[in-house]
Amino acid sequence: MEVVHKIGRRKTAVARVYVSEGKGNITINKRDLKDYFTTATLQYKVKQPFALTNTEDNYDVKVNVYGGGITGQAEAVRLALSRVMCEIDEENRLALKPEGLLTRDPRMVERKKFGQKKARKKFQFSKR
Repeated sequence: MEVVHKIGRRKTAVARVYVSEGKGNITINKRDLKDYFTTATLQYKVKQPFALTNTEDNYDVKVNVYGGGITGQAEAVRLALSRVMCEIDEENRLALKPEGLLTRDPRMVERKKFGQKKARKKFQFSKR
C-alpha cells in the first residue's frame, strides 16, 4: 500500500493527513499525538475512525494541521482520517457514515458587523 493523502476541514482548521501501513504511530506537526492533543477527549476524537473500523494499530499517520483552535484541529484530523479509511476500504463507509464522521461541519464564525458590538449583539440603547 502506498501513502494515502486526504484533507479535512473544520471551522478555520485545515488538516492534511498522510496514511501508510505501519504500527499505529500518529504524528501531528512532527509531535506525538499525546504531546499535541493533551486531553483524552481530543485523543479519542482523532482515534475514532480507527476504533470504529477496528484498525487501531495497522496504519502510521502523519498530519500537518494549521488554523483554528485545538478542538477544530482535532475534528479536522478526524474528518481527514475518516475519508482515508473510506478510500482504503469502501466497507468502512458503513461504519463511519451513521456516526456522522464523513460529514463536513459547515458552521463558521459569523463576522462582526459595523455599528454593532459583536456579530448579533447591538450597542445598548438608552433613553434619557
